[in-house]
Amino acid sequence: MGRAVIETLDLAEWHQRPGHEPPRRRQRLQLRDGHLEHHGPMPAEAPAPQALALPALANAHDHGRGLRTLAFGAEDQALETWMAQLAFEPLVDPYLRAAVAFARMAESGIAAVNHCHNTQDGRALLREAEAVARAARDVGVHVAFAVPFMHRNAVVLGPLEPLLAHLPVADHDRLRQQRHGTRTPAENFALVERIAAFEHDHFHVQYGPVAPQWVDDDTLERIARASAETGRRVHMHLYETAAQRAWCEAHSTGGLLRHLDALGLLSPRLTVAHAVWLDAADCALLATRGVTVSANVSSNLRLRSGQPPWPHYLDNNVRFGLGLDGMSLDDDDDMLRELRLGWHQAKTAAPAQTLGLAHWFDAACVTGRATITDTPASQDVLVLDTRRIAHDRVQPDHPSLLTLALSRATRADVRHLLVNGRTVVRDGHCVTVDRPALEAALLAEARAAWRDHPPDTAAIGRLHHALCCHHTPASVGAASAAIRATPRAHRG
Repeated sequence: MGRAVIETLDLAEWHQRPGHEPPRRRQRLQLRDGHLEHHGPMPAEAPAPQALALPALANAHDHGRGLRTLAFGAEDQALETWMAQLAFEPLVDPYLRAAVAFARMAESGIAAVNHCHNTQDGRALLREAEAVARAARDVGVHVAFAVPFMHRNAVVLGPLEPLLAHLPVADHDRLRQQRHGTRTPAENFALVERIAAFEHDHFHVQYGPVAPQWVDDDTLERIARASAETGRRVHMHLYETAAQRAWCEAHSTGGLLRHLDALGLLSPRLTVAHAVWLDAADCALLATRGVTVSANVSSNLRLRSGQPPWPHYLDNNVRFGLGLDGMSLDDDDDMLRELRLGWHQAKTAAPAQTLGLAHWFDAACVTGRATITDTPASQDVLVLDTRRIAHDRVQPDHPSLLTLALSRATRADVRHLLVNGRTVVRDGHCVTVDRPALEAALLAEARAAWRDHPPDTAAIGRLHHALCCHHTPASVGAASAAIRATPRAHRG
């Protein structure tokens, strides 16, 4: 056997509970063969360190696409029209798709992710899930896999006929066939159990009703019962757009959230993503039931959905984490920049509410993580290089390194990421897999698939145009205005 490789990481500060308590200063982490072996004070004679340690970040909502959506031509626009262009995505190896996504997240400081799985082939979900489980193990991040349930209102909310009026007759039968999901609810429940056979320390299965408008009440109620009986968590989109809220309110008695509560779905096991169009009464109910929200700031900007109702979250003590949704502002999976964008947005939208660093880092490192894994976070450590973010500081300790990290740090400043005490990222690069090689292989596959089996770009273009005609700016604006103007007690 060869000699053990010993590394030391010297830290100016180690924030184990950022904002809640003072950091440990001048700490040394000792690694043996890439695993955390010991930590304690640095020797007094050691030079001043230029690194900061925090709890690793959690991505509370994502889809794990190795190919970014812009890469295959799904251009930023309103969600209802953007979804048509997702059909441009080439069919690729599901392992490459997931491993590239998870490795990029790790290089951004993320140790845990809620993976809301979008199938490439609806009949190959089991094979795709096994590939995601392998990718989670190989990369070494914690992954919660939401098995997708979706079987109504595909293509467009409500009746299909108004949309068909904008399309040639030749497209009608194909779109009618797409109205229902590839799999039945019964098949999905059976798949949850089959996919659970792939579970390991870094991969756990959740129920994934995609959103209330896309799943019937009987299925939602059955998911709620199964979650209560098994303890499995539930992950669901909710009120991402004004159009979604308008449809849901029109099809539920007394308001959607109370309807979901009557079905038994609202519980501490539920995470809802986006939640842009919640009002104060909704937030009060979610907080009472212990539901966690994933705020996805960049995605909601890029897909024209709006911004989270930060005053309602804060006034009602809603538990929230932060998610990238595969749609970071600069399309670079930079979770540190996402923290900053959300922080400034929340502080601007809710200037009167108390929102401190402790609350924000809890959202980034603790609350979102609790929706993904029950494993303790004590050995999931993110180490940031502070040379760039602190180089021009006039006073030695002001602003604090924690403030500078929130205000300036990006993925370029990530030095190390330890997950369960194991080195996943060293000097900014994922060391558990060869991310650049996997990314090159993924891109080569995607280009070959596009060349050899090109999508029906004409049909996708016709559907996209029809959706743009169906969802006019005037109709979207009217839905938004109606929601804002109608008192909560009179909705539904």
